[in-house]
Amino acid sequence: MSGHSKWHSIKHKKGAIDAKRGKLFTKIIKEIIVAARMGGGDLEANARLRAAVLKAKSANMPKDNIERNIKKGTGELEGVEYTELLYEAYAPGGVALLIDILTDNKNRIVSEIRNILSKGGGNLGETGCVSYLFKKKGIIVFDSTRYSEDHVLNVALDAGAEDVVNNGDSIEVVTAQEDFEAVVAALDKAKMEYESAEVMRIADAEITLDKDKTQKVLRLIDNLEDHDDVQSVASNLNVPDDFQMDE
Repeated sequence: MSGHSKWHSIKHKKGAIDAKRGKLFTKIIKEIIVAARMGGGDLEANARLRAAVLKAKSANMPKDNIERNIKKGTGELEGVEYTELLYEAYAPGGVALLIDILTDNKNRIVSEIRNILSKGGGNLGETGCVSYLFKKKGIIVFDSTRYSEDHVLNVALDAGAEDVVNNGDSIEVVTAQEDFEAVVAALDKAKMEYESAEVMRIADAEITLDKDKTQKVLRLIDNLEDHDDVQSVASNLNVPDDFQMDE
């Protein structure tokens, strides 16, 4: 089927590096706390919390950690109060960035994000300047050495998925945001083990730049995602399958 989220493949591989740095758990914990605070600690009644717990399990977070942070969110245990922010920005070459943030200090984070953007040749934009370029999609990733594209495709499409994309070392199932949980449930019922499953922002169309500018944008995104308060960065940059970063 048609190609889709090459940038997600880059992000997915980067996830393993983030885990080694100890940052991935921190980001997931914040999401669990906020999801539980907003919608309660019942997984069946709180779709956002279910997605956060699914992400935690995909990252092999211990069950005790998950349960403790759900209780922090519901107020059963003392925890930090996080605020959700969405920054819209531009990277080199006019690439659009959407930066999801969970922070305990709104005044600090804006200056820090502005500084990272400035050093990387980007800048903050006005509210609404780039968000219209993105839609939220469910992305479920399988190891292509374990499952064939046809196998994934048959189960996923029957459950309501929009697309199935073979990226070589991974197979992505793409869903509308509202169909994400139903597709995940169908894959679970079929006893298919995915590497990750989450709702993320995907660009409607992508921008292709020369190698030098592409590298600058990827380095800027890396630096943004390195910040503990940044949950994710969505981009409309097209990264070719054979792209290699210079050392």
